[in-house]
Amino acid sequence: MKTKVCGITKINHLKTCISNGADFCGFILNYPKSHRFISFEKAQELTDIKKNKTKFVGVLVNPDHKELEKFSKLNLDYFQIYGDYNDKKISEIKSRYKKKIISALQIKNRKDVLNYKNVEKYSDIILWDSTGLEQSIGWKYDWIKSISGNFAKMIAGNLNIDKLEIISKLADIVDVSGALETNKVKDINKIIRFLEEIKKINDKN
Repeated sequence: MKTKVCGITKINHLKTCISNGADFCGFILNYPKSHRFISFEKAQELTDIKKNKTKFVGVLVNPDHKELEKFSKLNLDYFQIYGDYNDKKISEIKSRYKKKIISALQIKNRKDVLNYKNVEKYSDIILWDSTGLEQSIGWKYDWIKSISGNFAKMIAGNLNIDKLEIISKLADIVDVSGALETNKVKDINKIIRFLEEIKKINDKN
């Protein structure tokens, strides 16, 4: 199981993630309602650091073409996109902006899980997340247990370290943010502990 640490806003937090083996690091680029939102200038500063094997992800909510064009200039490996998308739109974005795509689905009920079928053809990763966006709201992760395809499966939504064993049986990637914060700020000790726990689970499996 791989790990994505999302909502990074500070250089020292980002360097901690990279040095401790986070596979993906995410940056909130166009959603100012989130306390994790960063300016374009801050995103430039963060994405310009040496990332080693870590992949950088730009998180976008209903982006227009102007935003996609702007953020495509950043040193990002992936766009993570929330909104009403289908295979055609994902294919166009992927081709035009030369980024891999994480298609993010918001899950309120079991039926919502099946929306992955709209974007499965061109998505590199499909993320099943809660409906909370800037909040941490849970859902029944085992709803995706039987889903498979030519994409990696990622889970987010009110995750914490105690749920990792369960998630490791369901998904390829765990996407975490709030569980690594203290008073809405990333906590270096929580980041390290979380990434160490992922390594233990992977070694065991």
